[in-house]
Amino acid sequence: MERQIVHCDLDTFFVSVERLQNSELIGKPVLIGGGSDRGVVSSCSYEARMFGVHSAMPMRLAMQLCPEAILVRGDHDQYSKYSNMVTEIIEERAPLVEKASIDEHYLDITGMDKFFGCWQWTQELRQRIIHETGLPISFGLSANKTVSKIATGTAKPCGERKVNTGAEKNFLAPLSIKKIPMVGEKTYSILRNMGVSRIETLQQMEVFTMQRALGENGITIWKKANGEDDSPVVPYAAQKSMSKEHTFQTDTIEMLFLKKIMVTMIDELAFDLRKDGKLTSCLTLKIRYSNFETFTKQIKIPYTSSERVLTEKVMLLFDKLYTRRMLIRLIGVKFSGLIAGSYQVDMFNDTLKDISLSSAMDHIRVRYGIDKILRGISL
Repeated sequence: MERQIVHCDLDTFFVSVERLQNSELIGKPVLIGGGSDRGVVSSCSYEARMFGVHSAMPMRLAMQLCPEAILVRGDHDQYSKYSNMVTEIIEERAPLVEKASIDEHYLDITGMDKFFGCWQWTQELRQRIIHETGLPISFGLSANKTVSKIATGTAKPCGERKVNTGAEKNFLAPLSIKKIPMVGEKTYSILRNMGVSRIETLQQMEVFTMQRALGENGITIWKKANGEDDSPVVPYAAQKSMSKEHTFQTDTIEMLFLKKIMVTMIDELAFDLRKDGKLTSCLTLKIRYSNFETFTKQIKIPYTSSERVLTEKVMLLFDKLYTRRMLIRLIGVKFSGLIAGSYQVDMFNDTLKDISLSSAMDHIRVRYGIDKILRGISL
């Protein structure tokens, strides 16, 4: 039985949600992000992209490129709300759903051809999402996740694309190698230095050449370039939570010490989230006092894996929960409501310095171990 995999992607999701709240933004260049000199662009409209603006660009540069752009600070709670609305519509109808990020989904609808016709079914689902949420959405349909994702990109904005089984290589051949998932700036630079700019050239290369140039990742990229990808659609409910607890040798009320312990736990959990490609939407703080009474407090938050955001929220929970002024025996932090996805730049406070620091620390920890580098407050 031929696989039928759908990739759905909400077009300029943050901007689209803002336009639902304020119709005056429709058709105008819009930037979502922090307005300070150190702010970065979280999302931007197609009208702004025409000026060379893109996500993660310094806001100051974006405004220089597109001085007529409308700057919107954003409302991540609204973005989470609409993301969940779309997920609920999809899960009501699709047999197997993977939420890849706040605005992306993979659907495995293999076998539905005999009942509905996969192309027609997906078209109807897309129209239902647009009708019920007002959000523009694009999708790609093919035999695997890689080709479907790339097909979605070629269908934007607010379009649909089908790649028939057997036509994957011909579809991919004329496209830029940047279209292949896993090809970032560093890999792109290596391949361009090898004289490779189009996927067709990769298809014609020996897989061993790619392995020598890029290691095991080279083999994976070569397979993707040839339209080969057997990775399954994985429901995001596989891991529901992750947590850490610390029991003190001596009960304490020392605030600085308690906060250092919490920051350390949050930092390690946030690293685990990013390493596993997950985001959390619910935080729980647990306090056990010296008399063994235990109290917890929970808060729902927009999906994130940023230790800065998570630390701020947990500290707010601590201030609300710690009311007894008794010695503390144990403290614990739990992240739940996990989904697969990568961190979206926070439009309120993220700076390029913050993003670069987290990325550098993650790289060192992956290579040498999590205990090889710590934030100063954790010492």
